[in-house]
Amino acid sequence: MKIIRTDMELETPLIDQTLSALGHELVLLPDNVTEDKLCEAITDCDILLMCYTPITKRIINSAKKLKGIVKYGVGIDAIDIPAANAQGVVVVNIPEYAEETVAEGAFAMLMALAKKLPAIQNEMRRDGWAWPNSDWLGLDLAEKTMGIVGCGKIGKSMARMAGKGFRMRVVGYDPYKGKEELDSHGIEKFDDLKSMLKACDFISLHTVLNEETKHLIGREELSVLRETAIIVNSARGALIDELALLEALESNHIMGAGLDVFSLEPLNRASHPLRKLYQMENVILFPHLTFYTKEAMGRLEEEVLERCLEIIENRPVTIKSSDQRLQNQDRLHTSY
Repeated sequence: MKIIRTDMELETPLIDQTLSALGHELVLLPDNVTEDKLCEAITDCDILLMCYTPITKRIINSAKKLKGIVKYGVGIDAIDIPAANAQGVVVVNIPEYAEETVAEGAFAMLMALAKKLPAIQNEMRRDGWAWPNSDWLGLDLAEKTMGIVGCGKIGKSMARMAGKGFRMRVVGYDPYKGKEELDSHGIEKFDDLKSMLKACDFISLHTVLNEETKHLIGREELSVLRETAIIVNSARGALIDELALLEALESNHIMGAGLDVFSLEPLNRASHPLRKLYQMENVILFPHLTFYTKEAMGRLEEEVLERCLEIIENRPVTIKSSDQRLQNQDRLHTSY
């Protein structure tokens, strides 16, 4: 079979070596491949592996032999799933490989900001030492209130670290999770997002991006946050109105932000709408890498190969995601 893997900058040696060793034609394309070039390359492609590259309806309609799209990652908002399904193409992601990993990364950003580690580290590099004054006064995590937006597997891992690990009160907003389920994970359910945000010292986002959740944290939601609030986003950039967040940080309306994801990636210092963030010591900018550990990548590669082999051998494709956009592929060759 011909298999295309976009976003070749993300190294996946086990996937590449295994598929090539099995005799398949593997074509690697860069992250910045144009729609025109991908349309041309995908004409006779059987399986498409993608991570960040947008997979549009035009691309899908150009693929006359395509059987499956495997997102080697979690988020599926860059794929036109209805267009794929209309062509009989199954779409699958790898939702479980980095649940703990991403939560650990989000918590690391939170701790660093609460303790003002970036600012103090910069002071140490500049002057060699930092004396205890109000500029470096951090916050305890114990007995603070952590708000989780999106209480799926990653959100629940974050809640466990906060509650059991740091004795924090954990509250959560997730319209699709019941009170009993959240209670069992130590999360106090809120039905109103603004009411929850008002109660929080720290907020961590772990929900999927779709039409309902785009700019879920907008100007009004940011306005109710405490001045000592820290917000962490390791899910999807567009969950936040990022320009409104930039304003809130510039005006010191909130204490800080840890950002691993952005609506427009990659960031750059020259022309990006969020370039002012580079100058802020109360902001941690991470390049969409909270998932990137040795252990998580090992799990990711192994499971991608499992999904590829299912497609190659014409077996039912295992869908582990609870996202309805994938669960609704009932008429396609899937199993749950």
